[in-house]
Amino acid sequence: MKFLFDLLPVILFFAAYKLGGAHPEAAHALLSGWLGDGIAVTQAPILIATAVAIAATALQIALVWLRHRKVDTMLWVSLAIITVFGGATLFFHNPTFIKWKPTALYWLFGCALLGSTALLHRNLIRNMLEAQIRLPDPVWGRLNLAWAGFFIAMGLLNLYVAYNFSEETWVDFKLFGGIGLMLAFVLGQGFYLSRHLEEESN
Repeated sequence: MKFLFDLLPVILFFAAYKLGGAHPEAAHALLSGWLGDGIAVTQAPILIATAVAIAATALQIALVWLRHRKVDTMLWVSLAIITVFGGATLFFHNPTFIKWKPTALYWLFGCALLGSTALLHRNLIRNMLEAQIRLPDPVWGRLNLAWAGFFIAMGLLNLYVAYNFSEETWVDFKLFGGIGLMLAFVLGQGFYLSRHLEEESN
């Protein structure tokens, strides 16, 4: 349930885009009332999906705050990025900004992992996980580097899909491709770490 909750903005973005694509005239009429004239009918699905994603992220934070009275930094960062890139998409009626949003988030995470190690001598992956698992120091370093490389690669892949395929293909990739690759990477990490966990227990 937590996994689905974390994906709420992405799922609602996808659903709103598909619904707007199925009823473009209705989506266009709704957006014209919010954003004024100058919006093409073909732009309506991505613009309405962007507005839904911004609202969903804000709702997500509100629900977390009401339940825990605390919000993770990652959620605040996600809200800031979707507000900036999504807001620019709505203001300029240009989907390029929202297409860059996943890349900005991925690269921010990747740079944070690399920068914290190089500048602060802190392994963020270790800080998050060492309460649950015990690993040798070199493995923590490789794990941190692997996640940083994964986020940077995902940012590049998002741009490749955004600029070389249709908008609908990018929306599909954003949900299914992004989640699928993340799950595959996590499973790969699990197999790699299981060997070291066994060695540690022995």
